Amino acid sequence: MTHNNLSLFYVFLFYFFGLVAIISALVFVTRKSPVAAAMWLVSVMFSLAVLYVLLDAQFIGTMQVLVYAGAIMVVFLFVIMLLNLGHPSELADARGVWWKLAAGGVGLAMLAQVFAVTKAQVPAAFVLPENSLANQVARDGAIAPLAGPLFHEYLLAFEVTSVLLLAAIVGAVVLGKRKERTNAR
Repeated sequence: MTHNNLSLFYVFLFYFFGLVAIISALVFVTRKSPVAAAMWLVSVMFSLAVLYVLLDAQFIGTMQVLVYAGAIMVVFLFVIMLLNLGHPSELADARGVWWKLAAGGVGLAMLAQVFAVTKAQVPAAFVLPENSLANQVARDGAIAPLAGPLFHEYLLAFEVTSVLLLAAIVGAVVLGKRKERTNAR
């Protein structure tokens, strides 16, 4: 791929995953089933992670997948399942064959894009400035510039967030146990 084609490809991917994130967010807020809504929120999180990677923030994209789409969504689903808010019949939004074929087609298209990007050679004319964030990360590493502010300036917010998540889990367990006790009587 030439430099111009590669730039157009990245612009296309940026707008495509931006559109996927917006549509997934709209579908997320319109679901009646909390489990289906949580799954659409995972789609939003993955789309945002792709946007971060396209903006040359690979570490933040990886953390988006690991922390938000992984750990936080597992906690959300655990709370939803514990409170028994979702019914098994509401778990799947795409019930028809056409939806499954469309999802398979989109998956194949994304797989073809991944193969095209990994096979493409970045031209020599595409050189980042010396003071760019990507060059700083390549020189100094990706963890220190992010972990330093997180554990110094923003330590209180980080700890308050973890305590709030713990309180949410404890509250869900208490509500779940209370519901079991009233059903047993």
